Formats: sequence, structure tokens, C-alpha cells
Amino acid sequence: MSDKNEILASHLRNFASLTDKDIAEGQPFWKPRTIKKGDFFNMQSMVCNDLGLIVKGIFRIYYHDPKTQTDKNLFFFSENQFVVSFRSFISQKACWYYIEALEDSEIVFISYKDLNRLYEASPNWAKFGRLLAELFFSYAQTRTEEFVLFSHEERYLRLLEAHPNLVERIPAYHISSFLGITNPSLSRIRKRLRK
Repeated sequence: MSDKNEILASHLRNFASLTDKDIAEGQPFWKPRTIKKGDFFNMQSMVCNDLGLIVKGIFRIYYHDPKTQTDKNLFFFSENQFVVSFRSFISQKACWYYIEALEDSEIVFISYKDLNRLYEASPNWAKFGRLLAELFFSYAQTRTEEFVLFSHEERYLRLLEAHPNLVERIPAYHISSFLGITNPSLSRIRKRLRK
């Protein structure tokens, strides 16, 4: 079994308690893919047809505002996380944002069609689908609540908790965009926290 397949199998066992039999049934549908820094897992206005598991690298999900010509970072995903535009994936309608690799990245992915085939064939894979939906609902609700309930500094600390080594790996302006603040504000937060 290749390293990528072993990482996938381990993640599927931990995430949804899939058995070796379930994993073996699903294995042929998962494919490896390398995505270079600056390339896209999915594009704005295109249907997101694949669900990826990140083996190596970081992705950002962002919206490009054509009026202001600015990018707004919505989510970051890194190793051992699923990457997908979940609304687009389950509805098979166009995605509202881009999913871009911020580093040279490696994923294993499965298509919408193949994953649905597994859902229909096995109750354990159907459970995986339910847990996946719950996970992405939780991401979306948490993101909304953070903007309502937490200060900029608290949001920064929560980001560090979720992605401990992210700040060393990506430019500060991506973090500022994610937090909804300016670069100077982020610098002030970092200075305060260092003291």
C-alpha cells in the first residue's frame, strides 16, 4: 500500500470508523493528485466535482470580488483535512469561490459520482457522508459565530489553535484577509501576544 493510501485509510478509520473491508471497497475510487502552489483545486463559477483529503500542503478558499478586485479568504485547510466546496459538491451547482493551493500540495480525491456510489452500496460509507456533512456544517457555523462573538485577537488565537504552523507557512496578508482586518492590525495583535 502506498503512503498516500495508508494516510487515506488511517484517516477514514479515524474519521468514520470505516472497516478494512469498507476501505478496500472505496480504495479504487480515490486517486492521487499533485497541485502546484498557485494552482486550483476548484474555480469560482465551476461545479466542485471532487472531495479531496490533503496529504501535504495548504489550501485557501476565497471569494474574488469583481467590484473591488479584492480577495476575501474564507477558510484554510491543511494536512489531514478534507478540502471541498461542500455546497457546490452536494448540490452539483456552481461554486461561489476559488480553492487554491498556497504550497505545492498533494491530495487524494474522490468524485461526487463515485462517492455517491459508495453511499448507496454501504451503510458505513453512508455514515461517512453524514459525518462529512456535519463536519462542514460545523465549519460554516463556527466561522459565522467567530465573527459575531470573538474579537480579532481571539479569532487569531483560534486560527493558531486550528492550524498551529500555518502562520509560518503563508503570507501575513492571507491571514489578515481571513480575520477581516488590515496587515497593520495583524502586526499589532502579534506584537501584543509576543509580550
